[in-house]
Amino acid sequence: MELIFDISKKGRKGSTLPALDVPESSAIPKEMLRAAPGELPEVTEQDAVRHFTKLSTRNVGVDTQFYPLGSCTMKYNPKINEKVASLSGFSELHPLWPQLRHGGAMSQGALEVLYETERMLSDILGFSQCTMQPLAGAHGELTGIMMIAAYHNARRDKRRKVMLIPDSAHGTNPASASVAGFECRTLPTDERGNVNMAALREELGPEVAGLMLTAPNTLGLFDSNVREICRLVHEVGGLAYCDGANFNALIGRVRPGDLGFDVMHINLHKTFSTPHGGGGPGSGPVAVSENLVPYLPISRVVRYEDGMFGLRYDFPESIGYIAPFYGNFGIILRAYAYLLTVGKEGLVRISQNAVLNANYIRTKLAPYYKQAYDRFCMHECVLTAEVHAEKGVKAIDIAKALLDRGFHPPTMYFPLIVHECLMIEPTETESKETLDKFIEAMIEIAKEVDTNPEALRNAPISTPVHRLDEALAARKLNLRV
Repeated sequence: MELIFDISKKGRKGSTLPALDVPESSAIPKEMLRAAPGELPEVTEQDAVRHFTKLSTRNVGVDTQFYPLGSCTMKYNPKINEKVASLSGFSELHPLWPQLRHGGAMSQGALEVLYETERMLSDILGFSQCTMQPLAGAHGELTGIMMIAAYHNARRDKRRKVMLIPDSAHGTNPASASVAGFECRTLPTDERGNVNMAALREELGPEVAGLMLTAPNTLGLFDSNVREICRLVHEVGGLAYCDGANFNALIGRVRPGDLGFDVMHINLHKTFSTPHGGGGPGSGPVAVSENLVPYLPISRVVRYEDGMFGLRYDFPESIGYIAPFYGNFGIILRAYAYLLTVGKEGLVRISQNAVLNANYIRTKLAPYYKQAYDRFCMHECVLTAEVHAEKGVKAIDIAKALLDRGFHPPTMYFPLIVHECLMIEPTETESKETLDKFIEAMIEIAKEVDTNPEALRNAPISTPVHRLDEALAARKLNLRV
């Protein structure tokens, strides 16, 4: 496909403006203007439309194909949510509009959405209160860990400098803890894919501020010792943090707050069906138990005795502002519509079907791909291509071969504790027919390891860009290939 610069012809325009009939002036000082026009392509409107329409057909996403990225939950987003978010009463609302006006409201509807979403999530997660402000999952992690720090500081417990993090956690956990001022210590995984309890007991002491547990973890497994883990952390004065990025496996069936966690974040783009990818916007709400409520960010949405809603700022122990205004409202609104649509019974079906689909793939592929941990999985199954790698075909070759068969690859080489890892998350929104086609493609690739390994090492051959030397491409980027 030609680049838009290739179809550019000098003098061509997409529009013609009328002659200027007022004195020419510029709000930008002359010294800040370019000495020469930018070297932009010169094309007609039709050429521009055709070019970008062609580009759009090469996009890969959940609207075009099965997208089984593990630990990412690339589920289908109902389009009705987009219609709700585009309603003028929401989309044209300015965050600086007055909260109250003559007993009526310019922004009461939006405040009510925020309030009700907070209450629904608090109930679903099993916590006292919730904040919708964090702008992404990692931002939610940081918010939660900052509240843990504030909790210990308020108690003048200056010893609490250590955050324990299993090696099966999401990779952003150590970063969040470090930014919040903690020293990170890693806990190993046992032979069942759980936290090694002996190692945990050795690390526990008066310097431990808390533990961050991804539940289910990045191995797609639910730690059977979760209650004991929370109890042991509390016993030494620490707090238990739940990374809820994988909550799609538990929603409607388990409330992490009931398991002993003090704080957790969730990802609206993973569990609550808001757009995922493209650099944002995101949303990572954080829920807390009663002991952390004083430290929630400001402002907070409150409901007054007369039924009206407003924002309050008078919380002296709050960690303060973590985001402008009140989070990504349009994303929160989509999640609110999703919750109202599926209801409590629907929440249970989400997790049931997500777990069913993952285990269906796991059992069907078990004869052809080794399981990282041979046990019932949750929302995702983790396989290893280490046997195939011994024959010269690595996980990346399998992933590239899937592209030639019309499937986006699963997550590769993560978690790092699994050699030649392939992490597959089908989500609850895919049909059995789609899963069967994917399974058939994976089996075909496994058989080709023995019959035609060179073809797999050269894949993909049907995509706009074929196999690249990725190390060289990172050093010598060529956008014209």
